[in-house]
This record gives sequence, structure tokens and C-alpha cells, in this order.
Amino acid sequence: MLETIKNAFRNKDIRKKLLLTFLLLLIFRLGCYIPVPGLMRSNFESAITGNDFLSLMSGISGGALANGTLFALGIGPYINASIIVQLLTVGIPALERWSKQGEEGTRKINNLTRIITIVLAVVQSIGIIVLFGNNAGSIQSSLFFGQTWLAGVFMTVVYTAGACLVMWLGERITEFGVGNGISLIIFIGILSTAGIALVEKFKVVFGIGATQDVSQLWNIALFLVLAVVIFFAVVFVDLAERKVPINYAKQVRGNRMMAAQSSSIPMKITGGGVMPLIFAFAIISFPSMIMSLVPSWSGALTWWQTYFSGSSRFWYGQVIYAFVLALLIFAFAFFYAQIQFNPEDVSRSIQQNGGFIQGIRPGKPTAQYLNKINKRITLFGAIFLTLMAFIPSVMFSWAGQDLVNVFSTTGILIVVSVSLEFQQQLQAQISMKQYKGFLK
Repeated sequence: MLETIKNAFRNKDIRKKLLLTFLLLLIFRLGCYIPVPGLMRSNFESAITGNDFLSLMSGISGGALANGTLFALGIGPYINASIIVQLLTVGIPALERWSKQGEEGTRKINNLTRIITIVLAVVQSIGIIVLFGNNAGSIQSSLFFGQTWLAGVFMTVVYTAGACLVMWLGERITEFGVGNGISLIIFIGILSTAGIALVEKFKVVFGIGATQDVSQLWNIALFLVLAVVIFFAVVFVDLAERKVPINYAKQVRGNRMMAAQSSSIPMKITGGGVMPLIFAFAIISFPSMIMSLVPSWSGALTWWQTYFSGSSRFWYGQVIYAFVLALLIFAFAFFYAQIQFNPEDVSRSIQQNGGFIQGIRPGKPTAQYLNKINKRITLFGAIFLTLMAFIPSVMFSWAGQDLVNVFSTTGILIVVSVSLEFQQQLQAQISMKQYKGFLK
């Protein structure tokens, strides 16, 4: 990775793209520290604690949600809008036609995604204001002539504008920088959250602003060793793939005879990426989030957190939570695998290009064979994601409870996938420049 970045900086054009990417990411991080007038930061942070989904969103935003700053929503509304549009494309014929219209269809889908992003940003802004407004003193209406509704309108506008600005930064990185801008914003947000947590831990070790405790240095060392082990395991599984060999017979095209060729279809174990985990955490956290918005449902919220929560004081509450979360991960893993990989389309494409799988007849038998392989791979991927949902927090707890949330499960998977994707993008850019130089 470091060697790839070093080679990239040697090329003038790629160096400009990298510097622009770093500049836009720096602007994003600066926006995560711009406070919003009328909000109490301490109340924001305390309200998020204990909610897995809000903690995940705060980690993705680089802690901006916990601090209630300008970019509190981060890239969350755009991600949700992209997921909604992707799911609707499967079920709505008009959107499916757009997805097959090339550049023009992509432009229409992008515009629809932006509109849904704005709508979701407004809804989430209102939800945040209502959620934290239930805590006394969270909103300082005195700055808005004593009118709480005016404070709510102002904050909704500010947070929606912040979400739109983050979306714009991500699109500019994708267009003029290196890599996928949305993924890089999530990546830098997760690393920033982890870095801030480790810096606070080192302050305790050196006694900066707190009571000095040198023994915490061993906890940090153990945490780093465990992090390396977990990241190595995730990279190993993320790069693993099943290659289905495809053979192509000799073909005559015009006056040319095309020789027989062989290729393969790479099928990754984690084809759905981190999406099943995000879906599962969102669904399982949604009821508690709704209950916390309604003050009269405080009793129901207490019951939910007792009998159905990962932070429950009782073992049976944690067991029920883990069981339901595992079921949701499996369900969404298979659901997302069906969206990402269509055996019928792949089989049809292979047959149209004169290809075949050794020992399998073209057409429907090939589709059935690919579907069987896809289900088996998805099963192992779902088991891996389920283990990843629990093992990192258990292992990190060995280094101390205050280091458990430095890297969330979803954050680890995102960091690995984005790092590999960024490296591939850089290598592709470097190779393209080298080929151009050779042709000249």
C-alpha cells in the first residue's frame, strides 16, 4: 500500500488528484468540528451511548453525531438513499430501465438519489432534534427568542445543509480525485473516531489532563496486537473468492478464427460486503430509537433494553439480542446476495458468448449450478459476518472496556474493503499512465 502511494506521488497528474482528495477530506474533518448554536454537546453524547445504530452512525461520521456539529448526519442520508434506490431498481420497472440506459440512465438515478437524500436528511434532522429535545437543557431556546420551534427549524436547515455538503464533497472526490468519495469519507470518519479514542487513552498514560496510569500502556499494546490479528483475518476472508472456470469454444467472426479461450467468474465470500451488518443493526435498533422519541413510551423502552439489548444487565437479554441479530444477518446476507448476483443473467451472458462450464449444459442447468455455488458461498459469508458481529468486541474487551468501541465490527469491515479498493484504484491509475508513456 505504501509503495503504491509512493509510486503514485511520482506522477504529476495522479499527485494532483491525491492532493485534491486529501484536501476535500480535510474539509470534511473540519466540518465535523463546527458547532451548531443552541445545542449541548454533552447531552448529545450521553443520548447516543447504548444505541448500537446511533453509535455506528456516529463512528462513520467521525464522532460528529456525538458532538452535534455541522456534519452530524455525515454521509448517512446519502447511503440510505443509495440503498433505497438500489432496492427499488429491482422492483420498479421504470428504474430498472434507467439502470440499463447507460450514462443517461445513471444521471437520472443519481438525481433521484440526491432528492431522496435531501428528504431523508430533513427527516433524520427532525428525529435528532426531537430525540435530544426530550432531555432537559439539550436545546437552548434562549438563543432563538425563547421559541423552541424556531430553534428546531434552524437546526433542521443546518443539519440538512451539512448532509448535502458532505454528499457534494463525496461526489467531487469521485469525479476529480482518486477512489470512491463516499467510501473514503466513511473510511476517514472511522479512522478519526478510532484515533481520537486512542489519543484519549494515551493522555491517561502520560497524565495529560487526567490522573496518570502507566499500566494502561499494556492495554493499548494488547489492543493493537488484537487489532492486527482481526484485520489480518478480515483481509484474508475479504480477498478469498471461488473461481468458476468458463471455457469458450473456437469461433469464426468474419474472416477471423478466434482460438478457444478459458476464463473464470470470481465469486467472493463476502459479496454483499458490510451491507448485511448495517441492515441488521439498523432494524434491531429501530424500535428503541422510536421509543426514545416518545416520552410516554419510557416504560416500554426500559423493558426493551432489559429483555432485548446488547447492553442489557441480564444475560438472557443479551442472548435474545445476539440470536435475533444473527438471524437478521443471515437473512440480509442471502437477500443482498440475490440482488448482487443473478445466475440467470450470468448464464445467459455465458451462452451468448459461446462459453460453457465443463460438465454443465448451457442455459438453465448452468444457472442452477451457479445459484447452488452462490448459496453455499453466501452461507459461509453469513457465518463470517455473524462471527464478526461479536468476536471483535469480545476480544477488544480483554484490553479494557473503554477500548471496546474504538473499532466497531462494521467499521473494521469498511476500513479493510475501502483500503483494498483505494489501492486497486491507485494501481489502475499508475498502470494507465505507464501505458500512455509507453505508447508515446
